[in-house]
Amino acid sequence: MQLKIMPKKKHFSAGRVPLILFLCQMISALDVPLDSKLLGDLVQPPTITQQSPKDYIIDPRENIVIQCEAKGKPPPSFSWTRNGTHFDIDKDPLVTMKPGSGTLIINIMSEGKAETYEGVYQCTARNERGAAISNNIVVRPSRSPLWTKERLEPITLHNGQSLVLPCRPPIGLPPAIIFWMDNSFQRLPQSERVSQGLNGDLYFSNVLPEDTREDYICYARFNHTQTIQQKQPISLKVISVDELNDTIAANLSDTEFYGAKPGKERPPTFLTPQGTESRKEELRGNVLSLECIAEGLPTPIIYWIKEDGTLPVNRTFYQNFKKTLQITQVSEADSGNYQCIAKNTLGAVHHTISVTVKAAPYWISAPQNLVLSPGENGTLICRANGNPKPRIGWLTNGVPVEIAPDDPSRKIDGDTIIFSNVQERSSAVYQCNASNEYGYLLANAFVNVLAEPPRILTSANILYQVIANRPALLDCAFFGSPLPTIEWFKGTKGSALHEDIYVLHDNGTLEIPVAQKDSTGTYTCVARNKLGMAKNEVHLEIKDPTRIIKQPEYAVVQRGSKVSFECKVKHDDTLIPTIMWLKDNGELPNDERFSIGKDHLVVTDVSDDDGGMYTCAANTTLDSVSASAVLRVVDVPNPPFDLELTNQLDKGVQLTWTPGDDNNSPITKFIIEYEDAMHEAGIWHHQAEVSGTQTTAQLTLSPYVNYSFRVMAENSIGRSVPSEASEQYLTKAAEPDQNPTAVEGLGTEPDNLVITWKPLNGFESNGPGLQYKVSWRQKDGDDEWTSVVVANVSKYIVSGTPTFVPYLIKVQALNDVGFAPEPAAVMGHSGEDLPMVAPGNVRVNVVNSTLAEVHWDPVPLKSVRGHLQGYRIYYWKAQSSSKRNRRHIEKKILTFQGNKTHGMLPGLQPYSHYVLNVRVVNGKGEGPASTDRGFHTPEGVPSAPSSLKIVNPTLDSLTLEWDPPSHPNGVLTEYTLRYQPINSTHELGPLVDLKIPANKTRWTLNHLNFSTRYKFYFYAQTSVGSGSQITEEAITTVDEAMASRQVDIATQGWFIGLMCAVALLILILLIVCFIRRNKGGKYPVKEKEDAHADPEIQPMKEDDGTFGEYRSFESDAEDHKPLKKGSRTPSDRTVKKEDSDDSLVDYGEGVNGQFNEDGSFIGQYSGKKEKEPAEGNESSEAPSPVNAMNSFV
Repeated sequence: MQLKIMPKKKHFSAGRVPLILFLCQMISALDVPLDSKLLGDLVQPPTITQQSPKDYIIDPRENIVIQCEAKGKPPPSFSWTRNGTHFDIDKDPLVTMKPGSGTLIINIMSEGKAETYEGVYQCTARNERGAAISNNIVVRPSRSPLWTKERLEPITLHNGQSLVLPCRPPIGLPPAIIFWMDNSFQRLPQSERVSQGLNGDLYFSNVLPEDTREDYICYARFNHTQTIQQKQPISLKVISVDELNDTIAANLSDTEFYGAKPGKERPPTFLTPQGTESRKEELRGNVLSLECIAEGLPTPIIYWIKEDGTLPVNRTFYQNFKKTLQITQVSEADSGNYQCIAKNTLGAVHHTISVTVKAAPYWISAPQNLVLSPGENGTLICRANGNPKPRIGWLTNGVPVEIAPDDPSRKIDGDTIIFSNVQERSSAVYQCNASNEYGYLLANAFVNVLAEPPRILTSANILYQVIANRPALLDCAFFGSPLPTIEWFKGTKGSALHEDIYVLHDNGTLEIPVAQKDSTGTYTCVARNKLGMAKNEVHLEIKDPTRIIKQPEYAVVQRGSKVSFECKVKHDDTLIPTIMWLKDNGELPNDERFSIGKDHLVVTDVSDDDGGMYTCAANTTLDSVSASAVLRVVDVPNPPFDLELTNQLDKGVQLTWTPGDDNNSPITKFIIEYEDAMHEAGIWHHQAEVSGTQTTAQLTLSPYVNYSFRVMAENSIGRSVPSEASEQYLTKAAEPDQNPTAVEGLGTEPDNLVITWKPLNGFESNGPGLQYKVSWRQKDGDDEWTSVVVANVSKYIVSGTPTFVPYLIKVQALNDVGFAPEPAAVMGHSGEDLPMVAPGNVRVNVVNSTLAEVHWDPVPLKSVRGHLQGYRIYYWKAQSSSKRNRRHIEKKILTFQGNKTHGMLPGLQPYSHYVLNVRVVNGKGEGPASTDRGFHTPEGVPSAPSSLKIVNPTLDSLTLEWDPPSHPNGVLTEYTLRYQPINSTHELGPLVDLKIPANKTRWTLNHLNFSTRYKFYFYAQTSVGSGSQITEEAITTVDEAMASRQVDIATQGWFIGLMCAVALLILILLIVCFIRRNKGGKYPVKEKEDAHADPEIQPMKEDDGTFGEYRSFESDAEDHKPLKKGSRTPSDRTVKKEDSDDSLVDYGEGVNGQFNEDGSFIGQYSGKKEKEPAEGNESSEAPSPVNAMNSFV
């Protein structure tokens, strides 16, 4: 039976240990644990743990240390052989063995030489269970010999010839590192033309005159001894063609030199290797280096291919300007033919290298230690490969098995030893030796026969904490011989756990693939073999995983702003997480701009360096989670720089620039501006725009401008500051290419013509001496053009012109170079004079009481003597002789644009006599007035009575007093009074109508109810209809009998106090009512007119233009006096009226109201109408205290 021995393991978190660690323990389980507390009585054969390398090169200047360390129980003893015979260290005073170890220390520092101790050493470690041996350790001192003295002749070559400078370093141990330098210890430059070969020689494919020097020195560095050896300098002189001709002329008798030919262009040939084929052998695992160096002119280029295959991608490297091909970790599959090709413009040459990969022995399966119990069976297997195939040899305790003592339990079958029914005496250490001509392998493997009951090596009551939904691994390290069987139980009375849910590993570990909350509990591991049983309890707790429920998000911010990353973590209540913020997987900068809160990282005043990946990492003792977000810091681009002007032409130049940093936001366009230092210094103008991918622009320029340019870059964030200005570029002068604009001809006097224009600016002048050629002639005549050249001005006045005659006008620019293109002629007029003729046949048609239509005949156009602007109507209300003496007549004006022959007069006062006349208007002013025409307006409805008061209230009567309407608009025929009672709940009673003669201003109503509130509606009438109404409220007095009863009640004390409080409250209310009512008062007729529309005026079309512009001429302030003050009203009411008065402010041009030709008004008046009589309940008189008391009762 095979026996496994488990080592003691430290406590760990099962959730964090990878399964691979447990599986790897199956290898170490073959060792017997040397734990003195648990297994102090167990024995183990020796095992070599450390030894010096097989080829051990030592520094002869230091002591020699040959290592040999081993373990075993009991501790092993050590011995050495040297060159195959026992090495008695006691006889050599310079040799000592390290205590508790087999390591040899040879003291050659005090005396002795390293060469004395050259040889092959082997260490043996032995105890009662067997002997283990080390490799054969070949000890050799390093060597760094000097170069042999030699005389090196100077070398003289022609330009273009090839050359090889030999190095041939002395043979050292280990081999030297070769390099070429000069006397100043500066490495010589190498290139495709000049390079060092693998053998150390310096190869020139062709020489150049600059290769001439006297100090080509080859150095050999011996790293082991830290020494450098130097070869004698080599002198090289390269003669150019010119030098050769001079030398030939001076040395005609030197036939040998004369016959020498300089190097010419030639196809490549190989300097190394020679011929077309060569062979290369390399050992498996080494670096395969293939070299091809060619000469030729021009310098050849080297290419590499593998015939019938491809070069391994990840293991192929080129060195020395592709002259050396290297393949790392070479294997048998890399054998084959490799071809190097040297090529220049004159041809190519090929060389094939046949590569064979051999192999020193390497392990397929090295023998492993065996721990068996008495009577068990086992095997030791030793399998190795190599090229050629290695030979396998066995030793036992360092002695070839063929001559070792016989063991009946052992049988050797080639690379396998079979053990059957082993006993304790079968314990030994076996060595396997695999060797071929390229090397050997030696491995020790012991067979240890033990009989031991089970032992649990894992500590008792270990607590494992695991994150939910992760694997849980419960350790049960064990030892026993024979190999114990392992069972796991959950709880105190649970059954054995099986592999349908759990995984039972060979090393005793119990794996729960997906641990859940119900996996929490106590688990028991039981180990059994035929010699006994052992058990151990461990505990498992399952924790909630740590999660980031709010992750930081990708952010793009502008430089200088603030950014915040959020990171909210949810975790198990029993675990305390540690939150850490990282930037680019490193610590945050130590900067006060970075502030960390509970769930946030805030970065203020963000800079470019702050861009990168920010990670929020939450760590507990059991798990860790992280989330990352990228911060991209953007800003407007940096300004372009290095502005350069090229391709400079008369009217064009190419501008080139280098873009500045785009600050992480791609540049979308470049804006080019220019400054004209000659005409507008310091002012920059837009020149052009190009896309963000361009760095050049072809600019079109104007003549005679001293240009400077600057460029700005723009991205999605904004525009950069301007670049530095470019150099100045002055373009040549040229004639103007444009003429002045906005040319006009208008006379300011009847006998002149004023020609004006917008002059060219300095940029548009195209040259010095800017002037203007002004030309004019009458349009309708045959006169020649009259021209005059003026300075750089914007106006010219032509005098002595006829009144209002059309002229053709031209203004042409010119400068010292020439004239601008011929300009187009524009038409103008000489000055205007006042019209000479008045409109005739003026007729008036009265449309209604407030609107009249006027017609007239147009004047002849020649009599206008200017631009006809329209006709103007003056109209006024005729006054009696008495009134005319007291005030001036107010005239109103309406202007009608264009060649109109009729117009509407709105806003007339009904029942009035008006007078009007018409005048024609041009740009100079008005012409004479037409003959005055008079007309009458018919009657209209009156305005509301000016006031309404209620006086002398009695028990059953009320007296009304009023003033007539301020605008009767006709002859009043009668007044209408309507009234109705209002009860205590403000409900209205029946409505009573009463007609009152027009000559009355007072009326008494009898037979009314006592102590009752009434509402009155009062308006006047003409023959046309009813006018606007005025409203008021009043209360009759209280009955005497009821008053006496109230006095009786009032004698009661409680009532007196109550009434006092009520009276005080009413007094306060009365004061408020008086204040609010007195805020009313006078209001102008104008406001009343604006508030009411004339019912006789109907809507008309808008675009006729029939109504003209209104103006009023007043000479007396009396016209602005307001109407009489209206009657008082309660605090929450105002006197409302309806009338048909029209206001002229709504007519004519430049105002809101408009009329059509038929007199209809465009747009409705918007005054509010009075409510129906049955709905009102307001009073126009403030109640007296007595009336208020009666109302309260």
